[in-house]
Amino acid sequence: QVQLVESGGGLVQAGGSLRLSCASPGRTFSSYAMGWFRQAPGKEREFVASIIWSGIRTYYADSVKGRFTISRDNAKNTVYLQMNSLKPEDMAVYYCAAGRVPYILGSSISEFGSWGLGTQVTVSS
Repeated sequence: QVQLVESGGGLVQAGGSLRLSCASPGRTFSSYAMGWFRQAPGKEREFVASIIWSGIRTYYADSVKGRFTISRDNAKNTVYLQMNSLKPEDMAVYYCAAGRVPYILGSSISEFGSWGLGTQVTVSS
């Protein structure tokens, strides 16, 4: 399985920005879609954004569209999530995931087979 490591989480005021990174040390995921999901306390894990292997197609949850941007650098084995105009409802643990099947772009948890341990994002109002 692909091992993924998230970083970049932290505490930010509402309206602020954070940039999350997800790296895969020692193994490439350049043929796979990558996604970001989040889970708030007491809630189910939900889709945030995904990006196809080449980076030319992206998909966002309606709740983050226009505020978050997913991108990837396959040469660095890294995927990013730029989060702007953060709201208290964005507060959650954010997880990076790699698709199960090469070249397919998905948005459901079942379509992603490798996960990181998550990074906490806290938004103060």
